[in-house]
Amino acid sequence: MKILVFIKLVPDLVEELSIDPGGTALDTTWLRMIINEFDDHALEQAILLKEKYSAEVTVIAPDFDGIDEILFTAYAKGADKVIKLTGEFSDTNNHAIARAIAPYINNIQPDLLLTGVQANNDIDGSLGPTLAACLDQPFIGYISGVSLDDKAAIVRKEYPGGVIAEMSVTLPAVLGIQAAEQPPRYVAVSKVRQVMKTASIDEFHLDTSDKSEFPQVNRMFQPEISAHAEMIDGNPDEIADQLVAIFREKGIL
Repeated sequence: MKILVFIKLVPDLVEELSIDPGGTALDTTWLRMIINEFDDHALEQAILLKEKYSAEVTVIAPDFDGIDEILFTAYAKGADKVIKLTGEFSDTNNHAIARAIAPYINNIQPDLLLTGVQANNDIDGSLGPTLAACLDQPFIGYISGVSLDDKAAIVRKEYPGGVIAEMSVTLPAVLGIQAAEQPPRYVAVSKVRQVMKTASIDEFHLDTSDKSEFPQVNRMFQPEISAHAEMIDGNPDEIADQLVAIFREKGIL
């Protein structure tokens, strides 16, 4: 059983984000990048499947500053092989990546391809279904659990209202992971440093020059603050009277 996990780095939304002088992209000068949260869950789900079914896990990721440490961390968590995609990714899109990497994935012939269900910088849709279309394979997204049965995967898919469906999909297939069956495991920095001394990262150059089917960003801007919340003081009766007056003023009552 071969499992391929596609991960990527995304802007850390905890940090302050700024727009570059051109006004169409984020300023990357001090931009901190972290692993996409859902991709981290996809990796964890792959490791869980390896531990249960003796699968072989390969992790693949586009080259960005800091990706080497993320790939070595994947090694430390239990991945068998990691691959860094080299090329130009600063101004590309998921359609271009999917088209470029599909032939390479076909050569690897994984039984299962896991991706995060989405990323905070996806402009042209999430990667999973686009990859599935390029590979001509079935896709199921928003998965919260996976088990294997002969040549099929049994997946649990979440729906609104707490409804969970169990589906069977014939392999090979692509799955968009929303949550692994357990939170992504933590590995000590010392273990990652130890792996760096013995493991190696394979590289594969990816040509993403075909950027068709990509929406053009004409303007990017910070949300403008137009007004702040108005706090109402007083006892419950006074607050109720003020609310009624506001509703009448707005024509609600």
